[in-house]
Amino acid sequence: MIDTHAVREYLLDLQGRIVEALQEADGKTFLRDAWQRPPGGKLEGDGLTQLVEDGALLERGGCNFSHVRGNALPPSATQHRSELAGAPFEALGVSLVMHPRNPFVPTVHMNVRLLAARPDGRDSVTWFGGGMDLTPYYGFEEDARHFHRTCADALKPFGSELYPRFKAWCDEYFFLKHRNEPRGIGGIFFDDFDQDFATGFALMRAVGDAFLHAYLPIVERRRALPYGERERDFQAYRRGRYVEFNLVWDRGTHFGLHGGGRTESILMSMPPLVKWRYDWHPLPGTPEARLASDFLRPRDWLNE
Repeated sequence: MIDTHAVREYLLDLQGRIVEALQEADGKTFLRDAWQRPPGGKLEGDGLTQLVEDGALLERGGCNFSHVRGNALPPSATQHRSELAGAPFEALGVSLVMHPRNPFVPTVHMNVRLLAARPDGRDSVTWFGGGMDLTPYYGFEEDARHFHRTCADALKPFGSELYPRFKAWCDEYFFLKHRNEPRGIGGIFFDDFDQDFATGFALMRAVGDAFLHAYLPIVERRRALPYGERERDFQAYRRGRYVEFNLVWDRGTHFGLHGGGRTESILMSMPPLVKWRYDWHPLPGTPEARLASDFLRPRDWLNE
């Protein structure tokens, strides 16, 4: 039995817990923007966007809840399920991106969601998806190991095969094909996870509940490290890769924009300051070069 009410209640509670913890870490209250779409349009439903800008810790960060229904699934949501294209659907989830001010604190993304489609004349098809990934500007192996260990521990009750599978999926998904480089050091990612509802819901909760344990210890280790214009300049350059991925490749962004979603909420994932340079490369042997050589490549973070 599909219990979207239980999923909704969990997601709103998860959003509240995450925002409360990040507000405490930052010291600045998040803006709350509740919204609702009236019946009869391309999409109907409601959501809550919570956003902070110019905080002590977070230069920009957002944590969104949305619960929408529509008449036709957009193509970006049916890459692996072509038979569902155009079917009525319901989608709900929490998505967040945090862009810290200090370049030694990594950007983080997390998303957990449920999608249910109702093809004509057939039973509803549901699947869970989500995950989390880390995008450092200056890499620390201790942080990468901690992040991946927390992800692995969250998945362990569901089978030892899930972490390697979802880690590889994350490495493959968060990859800028036009640059031939990863976006960051990965984490876990899963989509179209259509096991029975109870198992899928339990897995989604495990991933969502692990987020603060995965990220906050890294924040506390790095937030007070001194930095200057060189580090900020490199951070802005690398943020450009983040923007490129979200606009060119990210299925969630495409689903929202192509499906008639709320643009301000969808694009809250964008960093506030970004730079692009023509064919720029860091000097060999520098900390900036080490990001690419040591971190922006698939690694077995649990065993190396």
